[in-house]
Amino acid sequence: MISTSSPFTAELAPCGHAVDGRRHQENDDAGLLIDDRVFACGCRVIRHEYHDGSVRIKTIRRDGKVLADEHSGNHEA
Repeated sequence: MISTSSPFTAELAPCGHAVDGRRHQENDDAGLLIDDRVFACGCRVIRHEYHDGSVRIKTIRRDGKVLADEHSGNHEA
């Protein structure tokens, strides 16, 4: 599994503010991709792409409210 972590600057967070943050990505070169963005304000966007091509994206505002929890393919709840 390949893992990288890097900062980003002035991206629009789910709360509507343009803030800095950190992006963490993992990839196993067989189709699994994890992309997690954590904003300085506390917001978070998590994207998982699975081996079968299905995707789950979860958007969480800084107060903990889940704004979106989108599923596609075999990983639907």
